[in-house]
Amino acid sequence: MNAYLEILRFGNAVMAAIAVILMMFVGHYYELPIILCALIVFFATGAGNTINDVFDVKIDEVNKPHRPIPSGRISVENARNYAFFLFAIAIILSFIVSYMINSIWISVIVVIACIIMYFYARNLKAMPLVGNITVAVLTGFCFVIAGTVVSAALDSTYYLHVSIILGLFATFMTLAREIVKDMEDIEGDKLEGARTFPILYGKKIPSIISIILIVVTTLMCPILYIYHIFNMLYMVIMVVPIIIFLYSAYSLKLNPPEETCAKVSKYLKIAMMISFLAFVLGSFSFGIF
Repeated sequence: MNAYLEILRFGNAVMAAIAVILMMFVGHYYELPIILCALIVFFATGAGNTINDVFDVKIDEVNKPHRPIPSGRISVENARNYAFFLFAIAIILSFIVSYMINSIWISVIVVIACIIMYFYARNLKAMPLVGNITVAVLTGFCFVIAGTVVSAALDSTYYLHVSIILGLFATFMTLAREIVKDMEDIEGDKLEGARTFPILYGKKIPSIISIILIVVTTLMCPILYIYHIFNMLYMVIMVVPIIIFLYSAYSLKLNPPEETCAKVSKYLKIAMMISFLAFVLGSFSFGIF
């Protein structure tokens, strides 16, 4: 893969943009502004990943020497300039979308998100739990940005409210998974001198927080059907991720081994992907559903 595509984590950036695509289907809005919004999220995420590698260059030289910067395929200066270029594209596109839908909020959200991503890479990532929360909030932002576009374009706050609910769903579950991933990597992080939440406070408290987040998110799922945001097909499909979510919470219990944490992290990712599918299919009308 080309080094400049690799450093922005192409697959990761595409996954972030998919959140926008989900809101596009939920709102049944397929115009240019929402397409540009997907590109905004793609470029902003890529910029965040790139600047993250710039600040992590010393660590990557030891742990991930194959990455573009430590392998010598991209210099630190070029990577930094590339990150700022991608941030600039995202911000410029946000102003274009704001002009198209006559709402400055798109630009405000994107600029704030870009600033957060920069400081996450520079400072916040090293702060226990704060870094995890930052990643989770940025994930939720993807839905809110798209919901803002759809609501402004259709002159209705309904889809903004929907996007906030979906954003909270993504935020809570992402935070739970981020904490679980830290529990999974606790031994390796100790060797690197990291100060993650589980390293500082053990596994008991992080496990309890993750279980609470998973259960709360699971309880949110029926609300989207009860308030007619999604149809019955959504609930039918959501039975699978709900079972996975609850099983994951049960598996964590207290002081789970790293192997269990690795499995739970994988289970949560799979369940979230199925949930996103339920969001899309649940937004359409299929006869009895």
